[in-house]
Amino acid sequence: MNINEETILKGYSLGIFPMSESFDDPNVYWINPKKRGVIPINNFKISKSLRKEIKKKKFKITINKNFNEIITNCAKKTKKRPTTWINKEIIKLYSNLHEIGHAHSIEAWFQNKLVGGLYGVSLGSAFFGESMFSNITNASKICLIYLIANLKIKGFTLLDTQFINSHLKKLGAIEISRKKYLKMLGNSLKKNANFNKKVSQSSIYDIIQSM
Repeated sequence: MNINEETILKGYSLGIFPMSESFDDPNVYWINPKKRGVIPINNFKISKSLRKEIKKKKFKITINKNFNEIITNCAKKTKKRPTTWINKEIIKLYSNLHEIGHAHSIEAWFQNKLVGGLYGVSLGSAFFGESMFSNITNASKICLIYLIANLKIKGFTLLDTQFINSHLKKLGAIEISRKKYLKMLGNSLKKNANFNKKVSQSSIYDIIQSM
């Protein structure tokens, strides 16, 4: 399939997204699920246990500091994830999307080492979460909290998780119909939000405190 950065963004605007069968599969396919996972940005609530972890400030959280390392780690096979849908072509395409300002990463650092993070794509006021990884407990969860705080500050209206699983459910994700998703998507694309806008750490922390 002929796919490039422009067609990926077009696909997102139509409610579809690219995946591969595995890291070793050179092909990329368009996915159009009947049900879609989303995390309601404005109604998101942090669990008490996770709030305690955030207050410890164990991790240093950064944005767009090391996108290539994030997506590379997300593509790695682990005991809990014996296969992955991120192949070399997807890594290349999304790294290019990062270079032109549409793909973003959030990183968690512990003792100057990258220990967790996530990446996704922004378009209009929609953010499409792609994948996350964690080498230390709660690292990726806290990155998600920081992502949602950033989305709230910057005026985003949709956080798409694509599919839903037990892990995402615990973090507040819900499943909606394709029809409802497309309506939400259409409204989100009418409004521009800039994920690359600089905001202070104190502003982010204030938002987290209110969640």
